[in-house]
Amino acid sequence: MFKTLIGFIVALTAVGTALSQGYPNRAVRIIVPAGTGGPDIVARVVGAQLSEQLGQPFVVENRPGANGIVGTDVVAKSAPDGHTLMVYSPGFVVNKFVHKSLPYDTERDFVPVTNLVSSGGLFLALNPSLPAQSIQEFIAYAKKPEAKLAYSTPGVGNNWHLATEVFSQKIGIKMTHVPYKGGGPAVAALVSGEVQAMLASPAPLLPHYKNKRVKVLAYSGDKRNPAAPEVPTMKEAGVDYYYDGGWFAMFAPAKTPQEIVETLAREVRTAMQKPQVKERMAQLGVLPVADSPAEFRKFMENEFRAYGEMVRLAGVKPE
Repeated sequence: MFKTLIGFIVALTAVGTALSQGYPNRAVRIIVPAGTGGPDIVARVVGAQLSEQLGQPFVVENRPGANGIVGTDVVAKSAPDGHTLMVYSPGFVVNKFVHKSLPYDTERDFVPVTNLVSSGGLFLALNPSLPAQSIQEFIAYAKKPEAKLAYSTPGVGNNWHLATEVFSQKIGIKMTHVPYKGGGPAVAALVSGEVQAMLASPAPLLPHYKNKRVKVLAYSGDKRNPAAPEVPTMKEAGVDYYYDGGWFAMFAPAKTPQEIVETLAREVRTAMQKPQVKERMAQLGVLPVADSPAEFRKFMENEFRAYGEMVRLAGVKPE
């Protein structure tokens, strides 16, 4: 019996190794459960480099809808062979707490592969028409009865939404939440004047800031963002508010062979060390992470606890 058990273990190891060595053997889909202008930016940069390293196309597909639930469900129900992956933001975690039911189990139907990047913080951005040049002027204006400000996010319960609600409570203002289908459309709403303010991740916002289509007053990270060093932190600007801005990370369907998961994490780590990738991430204002699957799994355990508490503080009720 002992020999049979050993033989079984050896066979499993051989299967895993064979899967890893033959992976990928066709195009890999990277599902981004959001519109353009969010995690898909990072996914496309990383995917292009993985295509070069592994010899198969890594194709990014935007699948927005229901605050990311539509695209996430596609991945949950895909074959666990490493040829369908997901790159998403903390919205993946938050949905567990803001929806009474989901068509998948957030913690059991996915395997954490690697945390691609940290956003470091969120920028407080305004439409240029708003008469405020500092965060203090913004607070004073927002408290006026006639202000009637609205802010945009990529969806109800998204981390931008939670961060803005907690921030608004902190400074004592009220703004109307207007959700959109992705970070890109949410930022576009600020640029066009459909909304007047937002807290947004660096990647979709910085190009508009650099082109003077929006003005940025402060950054929620613990230190200034290297891509916009002239923007003060919230604390420097006089508001004791800190938010780390979240992350963009890679997941695979549950039961994806560990060999494939490890291969992906290793190749992402290699990709993040390429000069052209490092330069692009710096331009986007995000910080490469590329941790191991084990490290990322522990990180995610903490994220579920943290965002559960954040949803409670923001007062967002499950729908």
